Amino acid sequence: MSPSAPALTAKKVTDNNVEKFSIGSIPVPDDSTPLFIAGPCVIESRAMALQTAEELQRISRQEGVRFIFKGSYRKANRTSGSSFTGIGDTEALEVLAEIRQGYNMPVITDVHETSDVTLAARYVDVLQIPAFLCRQTGLLVAAGESGLAVNIKKGQFMAPEDMVLAAEKVVQTGNRRVMLTERGSSFGYHNLVVDFRGLAKMAESGYPVLYDATHSLQLPGAGQGVSGGERQYVMPLALAAVAAGVDGLFFEIHPDPSKALSDATTQIALADFGIMVKQLLHLYRCVHALHSL
Repeated sequence: MSPSAPALTAKKVTDNNVEKFSIGSIPVPDDSTPLFIAGPCVIESRAMALQTAEELQRISRQEGVRFIFKGSYRKANRTSGSSFTGIGDTEALEVLAEIRQGYNMPVITDVHETSDVTLAARYVDVLQIPAFLCRQTGLLVAAGESGLAVNIKKGQFMAPEDMVLAAEKVVQTGNRRVMLTERGSSFGYHNLVVDFRGLAKMAESGYPVLYDATHSLQLPGAGQGVSGGERQYVMPLALAAVAAGVDGLFFEIHPDPSKALSDATTQIALADFGIMVKQLLHLYRCVHALHSL
């Protein structure tokens, strides 16, 4: 190493004045466990959602982690106009509220318009801004004014360092409970790539940084009217994100991905998720032990 070369040390990407808060009883970030957001892409039925929540509860008890249950109550961004969008707004939100209460598990859902915020905020703990909408000022402000925690997905077209500007639109409402999530960047047609430098760049904002392990592997619009995907690479990229020091991980999971009505090629099989959590949790704790050296 030359005398002028910087020393390379293991540092958690969000060590620099990170914003800390709680979602229910879950601290964000938490040095002992990553934040896990997991659930189906969309609420397809009450039975499927409850089956997923029950398995998450089992994993939570076995591994000592807490989950935020994810489920879109309505899918607004579809490749084809004939794609499934939901079972009905109120019906899906009531399912999320049932999971929130019955399983003592915070819940998160997407909002697409300012009018969605008022409705969804009655049922959930976290509002999520979809990647394509991360520059929509009115939507970000409305989400901030709800008082709920806000997870902003990084647009596939956005430089990671510019995401602080999206976060500031929420913060200007007085709500500092903001998370930023990486989900890949457009790389030509029908393809996404993850630049892991972006995790560190977003973390310089001081907000907790999450990695969306399933959407990052989409092949947008590449599946004859639906999005394709490369699910086989979920664990390598998720492990890489944990090694880079993210505060949390986002997964879409389904009892039978082959029958999923949305994101069938990237959702993780519910039966496989427990071992994935165990492996990721082990690495997370190793990485944090390294930081203390």
